[in-house]
Amino acid sequence: MDWWLGYLAIGGVMGFLAGLLGIGGGMVMVPLLVFAFTAQAFPPEHLMHLALATAMATIPFTSASSVRAHHARGGVDWAIVRGMLPGLVAGAGLGALVAGLIPSRLLAMVFTAFVLYASVNMFVEAKPNAARRLPGRLGLAATGGVVGLVASFLAAGAAFMTIPFMMWCNVPLKRAIGTAGAIGFPLAVAATLGYVIAGARDSGLPDWSLGYVYLPALGFLIAASMLAAPWGARLAHRLPVRPLRLIFGFVLLALALRMLASFW
Repeated sequence: MDWWLGYLAIGGVMGFLAGLLGIGGGMVMVPLLVFAFTAQAFPPEHLMHLALATAMATIPFTSASSVRAHHARGGVDWAIVRGMLPGLVAGAGLGALVAGLIPSRLLAMVFTAFVLYASVNMFVEAKPNAARRLPGRLGLAATGGVVGLVASFLAAGAAFMTIPFMMWCNVPLKRAIGTAGAIGFPLAVAATLGYVIAGARDSGLPDWSLGYVYLPALGFLIAASMLAAPWGARLAHRLPVRPLRLIFGFVLLALALRMLASFW
């Protein structure tokens, strides 16, 4: 099979959903890469690490393309991004280093649990307290640290935590989506460096791997995702809020159930 065609297809889907939902693409891409790498007979003990690292390495490129489109429509709150930045970078680097020490099967199960949580959260429309506002700079930095640690650990971008958090603080959904995409950029850069360092000490990785990042897949994924992300962002600003929530929830739920089924 010509795997580059598969990588292009995965990248196109990931880029479109990243622009549409601000999800960074990791939650969509990791299960698909696991299936592709399994079919290519990559070492089972490295499957999840390779999928996580390669997915994370695409996010800076997809995020940049998506954020440009959201920013042009006034959909990014840069004050939130600046407030979370110190914690994001520290937490993301640490999370990637820790992930490299965990067995692949356990890592996959933890990933699936978080995706299930994020999907269910999108179906629950609890109304936040109207008086609730975002925390100050210290609170945003602490939140960024938690987000960076967990998101890089799962190559999930930041949106599955930051969008619910911002909505809980009364940030409108469409603005939260654009802001989550911007938050994903520094997080992904720091986490990718962590995965490269963590994988440098492992033997038995496929040829053309940089740490845990599989470079042949990365190039095709980036090319397709950067082309598709602006289309998703345009659609996000045309759709009403309720369909966006449901699309986000169903995409995450389907992927989580598919990964869960693969464990047995």
